[in-house]
Amino acid sequence: MTSRLLMIEDDARLAQMVSAYLGQSGYEVTHAGDGESGLEQLPLLQPELVILDLMMPGIDGLEVCRRIRALPNGLSRVPVLMLTAKGDPMDRIIGLELGADDYLPKPFEPRELLARIRAVLRRRGEAGASPERTTPVLRFGSLEIDRDARMVQVRGQACDLTSYQFDLLVAMAERAGRVLTRDQIMEAVRGRELEAFDRSIDVHIGRIRNAIEDDSKEPKRILTVRGVGYVFAKQQE
Repeated sequence: MTSRLLMIEDDARLAQMVSAYLGQSGYEVTHAGDGESGLEQLPLLQPELVILDLMMPGIDGLEVCRRIRALPNGLSRVPVLMLTAKGDPMDRIIGLELGADDYLPKPFEPRELLARIRAVLRRRGEAGASPERTTPVLRFGSLEIDRDARMVQVRGQACDLTSYQFDLLVAMAERAGRVLTRDQIMEAVRGRELEAFDRSIDVHIGRIRNAIEDDSKEPKRILTVRGVGYVFAKQQE
């Protein structure tokens, strides 16, 4: 089955090269040359993933990502892989904070882009396939995580998480009470070998806390274990 991808990139030559390469692996790439046209095509195309350039004239990639995450009817949950030509880690952090699922610095090898796309889509497709799974819904007090519907609710209110953040939350919730290092968390979502900037886990955890905690500055559900990693508390303190 062909997977539909939307590439929002102002470099037409790069987009053509990427489209040809990914096409050999069964991906159908639609190219949009700027942020406005990309946002217009998104609801029409309903892609499995968006490849989004950070630096574009007009609406830049950060603003496009922000608008995607504000879209209705499930479109806000489409995975976003952000391309950036900048070396400053802050650009990557901002992108992740706005809801990007992964990032890839330019210039990049097409094989690495393909690997990252596969990893993001695999995380979405295999979410909740843990052998520890016995029920599609995990419940922790007012927090409900529906693995089949890929939905998180707190007191009946839906939480806004990206597909990667959802997978991170499920991985931690399935291991509630266990202290996990960042490497163990990344390995649990099968992204360890592709994640060069491990502090991005901290960014994603911060976003999850903003969504599920009553006070993200004083978290009760996802706790930091200094010098080690994180633990998902079975019982809120």
